[in-house]
Amino acid sequence: MKNAKMISLLLSCAMAAGMLAGCSTGSASSEAAASSEPAAASEAAAEPTAAPAEEATAESAGMSVSALPDHYNDSSVTGTDWDAWVAQWESVATDYTKVSLTPGADETQLNFAWYSKTADGAATPVVHFGTDKDNLTAYTGESGAVDTELTGGEAYEYNHVTVTGLQENTTYYYTVEKSGVQTEPAEYKTGSFSELNLLYVGDPQVGASSGKPQGGEELVGDDGVANTAARNDGYGWNRTLEIAAEQNPDLNFVISAGDQVNKTGKPKEEEYAAYLNPSVLAGLPVATTIGNHDSLNPDYGYHFYNPNETENGLTEAGGDYYYSYGPAVFIVLNTNNYNAAEHQKTVEEAVAAYPDATWRIVTLHQDIYGSGYDHSDTDGMILRTQLTPIFDANDIDVVLQGHDHTYSRSKMLSGDGGEHDAYSMPMNEDGTDYDWDHAMNVATGELYTLWPEEGDAEGEASKQAFVDGNKCYTIEDTQGNELTDPEGVLYMTANSASGSKFYELLATQQDYIAVRSQNWLPSYSVLHITADTFSIDTYQITDDGQVEPIDETFTIHKTV
Repeated sequence: MKNAKMISLLLSCAMAAGMLAGCSTGSASSEAAASSEPAAASEAAAEPTAAPAEEATAESAGMSVSALPDHYNDSSVTGTDWDAWVAQWESVATDYTKVSLTPGADETQLNFAWYSKTADGAATPVVHFGTDKDNLTAYTGESGAVDTELTGGEAYEYNHVTVTGLQENTTYYYTVEKSGVQTEPAEYKTGSFSELNLLYVGDPQVGASSGKPQGGEELVGDDGVANTAARNDGYGWNRTLEIAAEQNPDLNFVISAGDQVNKTGKPKEEEYAAYLNPSVLAGLPVATTIGNHDSLNPDYGYHFYNPNETENGLTEAGGDYYYSYGPAVFIVLNTNNYNAAEHQKTVEEAVAAYPDATWRIVTLHQDIYGSGYDHSDTDGMILRTQLTPIFDANDIDVVLQGHDHTYSRSKMLSGDGGEHDAYSMPMNEDGTDYDWDHAMNVATGELYTLWPEEGDAEGEASKQAFVDGNKCYTIEDTQGNELTDPEGVLYMTANSASGSKFYELLATQQDYIAVRSQNWLPSYSVLHITADTFSIDTYQITDDGQVEPIDETFTIHKTV
């Protein structure tokens, strides 16, 4: 494996040479006083109190001083089939060969990825696909060796295959070959290509509940079957998908805003096994985003075969990609690489490839406009000043974010027309993770303290200087939950879909946030997209499985 610290240094140097400066012009002042928070769609959406200062403790010795989340979803009390899940956990955690489906380059294509055990040269990258399960067409792709350091020394191959010629509202069947053996047929249904229904989720982060109590014991993030945190969170992730799919049977695919798994820069195949285990995913593609917990290993790139992969935004996990589906182009940025000039290339390439798309939607992990205590005014802000003018110049409509483990919906935002310094996130000393305590000025090398200790006046001043340097936004003059041809970009931040980890909201709601919520429950959003309408609804799932709205429907109409 490449040295992650060296990669970070190279990326920072590249960004210093290629970063854009300045933001585009907007119509209202970013210095407006913070607005009051609108009432949510249910009483359960009432905002909790902000995190007290004493909760800013270290997540692990010698690492970050960010907020330690006390809230999580204890799966043992949320379903009657918990015991059955525990009984099968060993087989789940040791099966690395689950198939993942990903949208293809457009709606007529579908991508497949899975592991096979290496076996005497047997050809494995083959998908059998078609409408007649007894007469399927073989599609051949590519395979390669999986790094055995990630699989406990056991040899696997990853397999990547694309099938083509899909038609809307059609039932298909598929099998894959694992070491030359064909699996039983699975079913996949396409929906409408002109009227889309998408599931948008944030941070399943399977394994993130490590350290939390369950049944009188502490959940642990050990390797393999012993990873009881992954067992807990895998159940929660499966439960959310089952409930969301039952409520929305006509989904085209899922958009995940990153952090599919938890371990950073370490082997974590049992976490991927739990993430890919839900039976819902056998017939539902997921367009994943590289989160910071996915970024520092190549295993992400083995498990997910993304279309139109670029050489931009690269980390160990991969880089930026994009795809078209019906009336929209979707642009997925790996913002763990802070080279905004490269992300600009991806955005411009995608827009040029699909110039007739009505909607231009970006997904990234870091919430450059969010409202959570842990990230919104720290590392989530690093790319704000550099990405905003890119989104403005390319008429991006919506940006879907994760990372914050809270829910928020912004007002319509544009840039401020000013010039701003560029920032990056350094790596820790051994290169195994990001240095969550600091941001770095790319031009000067100056480090800014993101988590000053109580009473540290110098650290507080450093943090404030970083925040002041990243205010790059203008609130457009729009009100209400139904807008027609608005100026600016809508920024959404998804809460955790599995309930593996939640963070507090910032003490004071930012002026650019329209609605925010933290109720310590797994949540998901449903996007409805047509040629002239984009709408989003967001729901939470209670411990007893009830689905409740946490925001009013927000809709954008286009007439031009």
